[in-house]
Amino acid sequence: MVSILALWLPILLAAALVFVASSIIHMVLGHHNSDFRGLDDEAGVLDALRPFNIAPGGYHFPHAADMKEMGTPEFKQKADRGPVGIMTVYPNGVPAMTSSLVQWFFYCVIVGVFAAYITSRAVGPGADYLDVFRFAGCTAFIAYTVADWSQSIWYKRAWSTTIKNTFDGLVYALLTAGVFGWLWP
Repeated sequence: MVSILALWLPILLAAALVFVASSIIHMVLGHHNSDFRGLDDEAGVLDALRPFNIAPGGYHFPHAADMKEMGTPEFKQKADRGPVGIMTVYPNGVPAMTSSLVQWFFYCVIVGVFAAYITSRAVGPGADYLDVFRFAGCTAFIAYTVADWSQSIWYKRAWSTTIKNTFDGLVYALLTAGVFGWLWP
């Protein structure tokens, strides 16, 4: 068994490589540019919403407090009339990327910690590169992709976006697996 503390270098290096790769994927490749669409009358919609001073947070509309309310004729009428959707409201102003980037890096570190833990329990010191690669890569792939699939299942995110995110996660998993295989004690 390999100690998690003995794996601090591959954890941090994998996180750094994933961070750089994700920056390249999102800023250079541009395949995520079509993940969201603009509203047909964006100015009109924003003008209509602005007086409500909607607090930042997540919203579902029409909203039912529970399943019982969801079964009422009034709720069904609102849903049939539409629109039906989910909306995330951010604080006003240009979104600051620093906080999100810091959180993303810490997320990458946490994925590395879990990959280290599972791999260290599956293979011992001096294990073959491909054995380490397999366990670290599978763990990282699950962490970077599988939970995201529920967004398309339950919240109607476009499957094309989920597929692109899955491809990105595969790249991140391969980088993580490669680093772990390379630096395995």
